[in-house]
Amino acid sequence: MQKKHNDIDIRSKIWIEVDGDPVFGRGRRFLLEAIDSYGSINQAAKEIHISYRKAWNYIKNMEERLGIKLVERQAGGKNGGGAVLTPAARDFLKKYRSMEAGINEFVDKRFKMIFQGGSHV
Repeated sequence: MQKKHNDIDIRSKIWIEVDGDPVFGRGRRFLLEAIDSYGSINQAAKEIHISYRKAWNYIKNMEERLGIKLVERQAGGKNGGGAVLTPAARDFLKKYRSMEAGINEFVDKRFKMIFQGGSHV
């Protein structure tokens, strides 16, 4: 189906930086959500199409830079390993999602006002 010329949308991307370096954004949110869903860093990494090593490095980097423990890990063994999000990670994700939703809502309203409402800034 073809889009009409006036069927335009806006997209925005946000992330959190510490000392000018990105530490958290959409991709890392997906990683934490996948860990929460699967109970496994390895399975989460596969789900979002990154290596286990990269996922592990992201987690270590986020924990160090944000100063909070995000994932509790259990080494493999007879019953296998696992990973669960900490309460701090769940709280952080909740706040991030809220911030992301608020920013997207603002951007959508502003876009409609400027590009579809005929108003100028």
